[in-house]
Amino acid sequence: MIAAVRDFANRVLGRGDATITVPSFDGALKPNQLLESAQTLFECEAPEDLATDGNSLLVADGARLLGLTGSSPTVVRTFERPISALAVLPSDALAVALGGTEVHIYDDIKAKTPGWEFSGELHAVNAIAPMPDGTLIATDGSSLRNVGDWARDLMELGETGRVFRLDPKTRTTKQVAGGLGYAFGAVASGGDVLVSESWRHRLISIAPDGSRSVILRHLPVYPSRLVPAADGGFWLTAFTARTQLVEFVLREPAYRRRMIAEIDPEYWVVPRLRSGNSFKEPLQGAHIKTMGVMKPWAPPRSYGLIIRLGADGLPHYSLHSRADGVNHGVVAAVEFGDDLIVIAKGPGRILKLPLAALAKEFTV
Repeated sequence: MIAAVRDFANRVLGRGDATITVPSFDGALKPNQLLESAQTLFECEAPEDLATDGNSLLVADGARLLGLTGSSPTVVRTFERPISALAVLPSDALAVALGGTEVHIYDDIKAKTPGWEFSGELHAVNAIAPMPDGTLIATDGSSLRNVGDWARDLMELGETGRVFRLDPKTRTTKQVAGGLGYAFGAVASGGDVLVSESWRHRLISIAPDGSRSVILRHLPVYPSRLVPAADGGFWLTAFTARTQLVEFVLREPAYRRRMIAEIDPEYWVVPRLRSGNSFKEPLQGAHIKTMGVMKPWAPPRSYGLIIRLGADGLPHYSLHSRADGVNHGVVAAVEFGDDLIVIAKGPGRILKLPLAALAKEFTV
């Protein structure tokens, strides 16, 4: 009863979950142009995820698995469905999620047939992470919408995201968390699992007994995949930023229903991985060009961001591609050699940033 009264009061007064305000980029999230100035290694049509075995970089590009050992990528293999998540296990086994509905485990990168296959309960697997005990953690964004239909899930206020533990030894699948606002990315943190909860703009920790705690909240972005950093801590990607306009639309059910029913999804008032390609895009206040110039501080329809987290999950610094940039839709990052490799899915680019230069730029 108390919770119901509080929710009603919040809706009337515009407080709590009913507010349309968005936290500012400040402190460790202070904007810069480091992602925009990053070197482009190569471009591909549909980059989705990254992984490395220490010797080569693996890139999921649609249904193709690309390998990079020199200056240009080569096709390692092609699958029958698009790759939605990718991971290399400590044993050098390869874990691949196909179409979001099944996960295949290969004994090595070149193995022709999988040693194990997981499916059934899986619906929208978007990230895979190895755990110290030999199991895998898979984040399942939504149990109602396909892995590529995340914008619809957001507009429907989806909270059916799940986290699964996959055990190659017993070939079993166990759900360890449910009811999440689009689970998108996980990483081992001691005995716990850190999980990105995109629609609630936060990072949570899930203990072995299933209990949850919030590590990082009120982010001005929609967080996505997590990977460990070599010197401790983590890299957290964010596939786009929040805006007051989208927050307002999320609180208008009648408008959202009509928009979903009557408007082409390409032109919904939703965050995007890229923008500025059509005059039909919804206007967003200062996002309109002034005298042909896009202001970098304008409310962005798309954005690029990576956050360097400490071992405690708190942000130390961040790398940006702002509203006037193009390296948007950052969905994956991984350390490879002396560099941080990044997927900017919006323009279809694989980016490289030297770790030494980042260490010099920021004092952690």
